[in-house]
Amino acid sequence: MQLHQASWPEIEAYLERSKGIVIPIGSTEQHGPNGLLGTDAICPEVIAKHAGDEAGFLVGPTFNVGCAQHHLGFPGTITLRPTTMIAALNDWIESLVRCGFQRIYFLNGHGGNIATIDAAFAESYANWSLDGEACPYRLKQANWFTLPGMMELCRSIFPEGEGSHATASEVSVTYYAYPDAAKDVAMEPKIAPSGGFADAADYRARFPDGRIGSDPSQATAEKGERIVKAAAAKLIEDVEVFFAR
Repeated sequence: MQLHQASWPEIEAYLERSKGIVIPIGSTEQHGPNGLLGTDAICPEVIAKHAGDEAGFLVGPTFNVGCAQHHLGFPGTITLRPTTMIAALNDWIESLVRCGFQRIYFLNGHGGNIATIDAAFAESYANWSLDGEACPYRLKQANWFTLPGMMELCRSIFPEGEGSHATASEVSVTYYAYPDAAKDVAMEPKIAPSGGFADAADYRARFPDGRIGSDPSQATAEKGERIVKAAAAKLIEDVEVFFAR
């Protein structure tokens, strides 16, 4: 069930049987020569939709711009400052709580969001602690790529060149979601170098085509379908436990 495709009476009826919602959250940033700029938002979005359709839980709109300052050396990247993202997330949380939701699960697709999402949760809980009141809701974030067994699955599908950014697995998921957007691009070197970075200029200098440790030319829609189905199954298990608490 998709919030954007439901009416308010349908949401009111849903709240009579469940107080839980899943919010896909990601980023809009470069993903190498053949990766879509929306990769980190598309991946959790398509996985959450598959899981929600199967298990019957509500999936909210995708929070699709995150903390991506280090990718600004590549055209098309959009970022939020951490402080902006924290404020926006708290407005989303307060709105959902005002509607009656008590379990809000953020399915994340961008590693650069993790610390900021945690900070937003701390800010949200602090409002109740400082007022001396018990918080009536619970928040959770999980990365789709670290759900149980997912890293092992992706490494088994791509034993070489999975990498850590513009990975073969995440590009495959986007090609499954949008097969008409698949791109055939030669990679040089075949497997990109690995390493760290600081700001956008440092990133572009170290990784000139945007990839880190990966060979996403291996990506296919068929491999993406396998990853999505496995991730959706694990998401259902995790969401059901969280909603039931």
